[in-house]
Amino acid sequence: MKALLALEDGTVFHGNTFAAEGEVSGEVVFNTSMTGYQEVLTDPSYKGQIVTMTYPLIGNYGINAEDVESGRIQVEGFIVREYEPVPSNWRSRETLAHYLNQQGIMGIEGVDTRALTRHIRLAGAMKGVMSTRDLDPPSLTKKARASQGLVGRDLVQEVTCPEPYQWPHETGSRLNVVALDCGIKFNIVRSLAKRGCDVTIVPAHTPAEAIRAMNPDGLLLSNGPGDPEPVTYAVDTIKRLMPDCPILGICLGHQLLGLAFGGRTYKLAFGHHGANHPVKNLLTGQVEITSQNHGFCVDIDSIQDPAIEITHINLNDQTVEGMRHRTLPIFSVQYHPEASPGPHDAGYLFDQFIRLMDRGGETHP
Repeated sequence: MKALLALEDGTVFHGNTFAAEGEVSGEVVFNTSMTGYQEVLTDPSYKGQIVTMTYPLIGNYGINAEDVESGRIQVEGFIVREYEPVPSNWRSRETLAHYLNQQGIMGIEGVDTRALTRHIRLAGAMKGVMSTRDLDPPSLTKKARASQGLVGRDLVQEVTCPEPYQWPHETGSRLNVVALDCGIKFNIVRSLAKRGCDVTIVPAHTPAEAIRAMNPDGLLLSNGPGDPEPVTYAVDTIKRLMPDCPILGICLGHQLLGLAFGGRTYKLAFGHHGANHPVKNLLTGQVEITSQNHGFCVDIDSIQDPAIEITHINLNDQTVEGMRHRTLPIFSVQYHPEASPGPHDAGYLFDQFIRLMDRGGETHP
């Protein structure tokens, strides 16, 4: 069935559906990963967004039960150049089209994704509408302009867990970590569990007093979708807990920590979405190839506290990718050390968090 994608600036792309039908809106972004479409689809950080993959052939290894990053598909819509309906992989249990259809998520193929990516790269991420119902470009463009964007919108409330829950722990667990769920990826929790942590995941609106009563050895501030500035309740919780225990912030958690430090955040032109972003560790001089998914960034110049230092920068655009407190055991990164999908260069950050907890909250070495 024919489908159209209309952007708010009037640009229109033609394609055909390979999963679901209907009409959806969202901010249109591109992801540069060559693999990992299942992790992309289920990453809560993509809530509110329509994702296009720059790699042209998608669906070729199917879908399995192990590689999900949350309990459901989170993207609003999915765009590919060419869908492969016959997967070939020993782990595959179903096709991508079946997976999308089961959850009513529209997927379209035949789109010139190279042209779409270039347009977003030059003009910036923008609101868009995918439709099989309305194939009139001016009408769809009008709907795109009227649709809800990401700025000022609290999407965390749409992806956080409704109640606290315990992650299945591994034998020999010795550290108690509380994870503030702003849209947490499962592989972040797995990375902590395999390093000897009992992890309790709590809703993003959980007050500081309730977390303090759990007597955590460390606090994990998770990734999540959209604009960090409306998530004021989490920022308040972070401020109250900063003196209590080691804190690690990842992605949105990094941005929320920046706000708790008194800084501001801003929207990037087209964001960082992919598994191949070079980041320099200013403490060691090493360059890491990282997995990233975010559209907002911490304005480090807005943080006036001299106790905060930059630890990592993005080598593509010089944006802040990491920071730490000089005297408190608190640090954060903008990228994903659990690397699902992507490289494993940044796994040492979890080990660093473990060492801080093992030392009982002493400051960085």
